[in-house]
Amino acid sequence: MKIAKTIKSFLPGIFLLGFNIGTGSVTAMAKAGATYGMSLLWTILLSCLVTYFMIITYGRFTLITGETALYAFRKHIHPAVGIFFIVAMIATVSGGVIGLVGIIADVSYEWSRQIIPGGISQIYFALFFISLVYIIFWKGTTDFFQRVLAIFVAIMAASFIINFFILTPSAGEILKGLVPNIPRVPADQGKGPFLVIASMVGTTVASVLFIVRTTLVKEAGWTIKDLHLERRDAALSSFMMFVISGVIMAAAAGTLYVQGAGLYEASQMVDLLQPLAGRFAVTIFVFGIVAAGVSSQFPNILLLPWLLCDYNQSKRDMTLPQYRIMVFLISLLGLVVPVFHAKPVVVMIASQAFGALLLPVTVLCIIYLGNRKDVMGKENVNKLGTNIILGLILIFSIYMCGSGILGLLGTILY
Repeated sequence: MKIAKTIKSFLPGIFLLGFNIGTGSVTAMAKAGATYGMSLLWTILLSCLVTYFMIITYGRFTLITGETALYAFRKHIHPAVGIFFIVAMIATVSGGVIGLVGIIADVSYEWSRQIIPGGISQIYFALFFISLVYIIFWKGTTDFFQRVLAIFVAIMAASFIINFFILTPSAGEILKGLVPNIPRVPADQGKGPFLVIASMVGTTVASVLFIVRTTLVKEAGWTIKDLHLERRDAALSSFMMFVISGVIMAAAAGTLYVQGAGLYEASQMVDLLQPLAGRFAVTIFVFGIVAAGVSSQFPNILLLPWLLCDYNQSKRDMTLPQYRIMVFLISLLGLVVPVFHAKPVVVMIASQAFGALLLPVTVLCIIYLGNRKDVMGKENVNKLGTNIILGLILIFSIYMCGSGILGLLGTILY
């Protein structure tokens, strides 16, 4: 009973981990590893440290006030701020869903070609994964979602960690990657690092994680007395984000980077790894990608109704017809890549980079709310150290926002 209770206390963090490590993370980290080796590992470490601090800061706000983020923005700042977050996050997640299903369908197709002559069409894989997630959504509750997500996260983590030991680069390269540096590669070669760095930050330090975190904390029934649980849960989630993201980068760095192959299409993950690592390693990698994609699809399709419930402080009853229709329509976005033959890697990188644009506003909001005595109480307002760290994160987020803009402009111009 005690073990079950302990495991349950980690479910909010596991939910965020499943949300965070999706095909967007796999794509961003694999592209970084394939193009720059382990030289950008420091970006993952820094991003995970920032994510940890932001998770506990937003969680602490809800522990003290009992209010979720969007409702607090609406009540204490301005309704337009809450609406801005809803529109911006749905735009980001919609791009994510398009690329997410496209990637797992594309990778599954390439993998199936190794077993069945001609393979199974991407459209059938896309329909299968979309239907699977929607059926579970139709039948489940939030607690059920968290448990299902925990299973997929476990499969994903095991798959990528096994691959790490098969395809790992040298320890020296890994340690060198923890030293901050910007690879000097001409942007006109299509390998400028700014967009990749912004996408790595955008998929790790994602504003949606902090907004959703407040809802999960409130639903868990935690109060300020449970601050230790909130911090422990956030620490596990952030640590696993670093481990899984790092091993994905390492797998690409130990194979594709060494061969100078790069990464431009999702199917390359299968085609290029096959002769370098063997069928077993490729199969494990595909399992990891599929688990990552499905684990992200759950919260992605749930996001719009959850945000609306947060903003309006209404009960999160996902069996209501309007929410089922919303989720169905968002799920259909997953057919865009297989039907219209868009490039899922480009969609995912751009989507995650756009997510970095939200971060400065997210940091500013919690700085403002956390220093209001009428909201937090005189004893609970942000301490000087917290404000200093948030100020540094704000500078970091503005820099990443600029990197994303430069990267997107570089992609358009070249």
